[in-house]
Amino acid sequence: MNLTRRSDGQRLRQALGTLALAAALATCSGPKPPAPDDAQLAQEALVAFFADLHAGRYAQAAEAYAGTYETMTDHNPSLDPADHAALFRNACTINGAQCLEVRSAELLPTVAAQQFRFEVEFQLEDGSVFVQGPCCGGSMTDYSPLSTFTYTVSKGEDGRFRILDMPVYMP
Repeated sequence: MNLTRRSDGQRLRQALGTLALAAALATCSGPKPPAPDDAQLAQEALVAFFADLHAGRYAQAAEAYAGTYETMTDHNPSLDPADHAALFRNACTINGAQCLEVRSAELLPTVAAQQFRFEVEFQLEDGSVFVQGPCCGGSMTDYSPLSTFTYTVSKGEDGRFRILDMPVYMP
């Protein structure tokens, strides 16, 4: 009987030693960085979308876009409506879309599952904030200048984040 007790005690010490070793090894590897949450990934997708547009990477931007092309096709009747990269190219270079880099993007309250809304400021080449003024002969009293714009990013069933809104338009 004494042998059994000694065996049980040895097993207990061995198990505790193994646990202590595992705990020590776990702390050696350091803390793991937290996995980015969906809101952060949506924000990153939004910033990348506008960076792609700004840099002329229209095919990549089109891959990240899930909104309507109606306005772009209306402005470009000679382009194939399925050529989304060409539609973005013309929108940014000819049609008045402001394909600027994001200066800031603040998460707004969620209104739908898998959708993230951001209040976005854009940056001009000189680093100043983009401000959309009155259009088409309007006055400042008729139209207050805007420097923030709301954009929605949706997480698809494939897990990818896509932008639902076109760039700001200025004729």
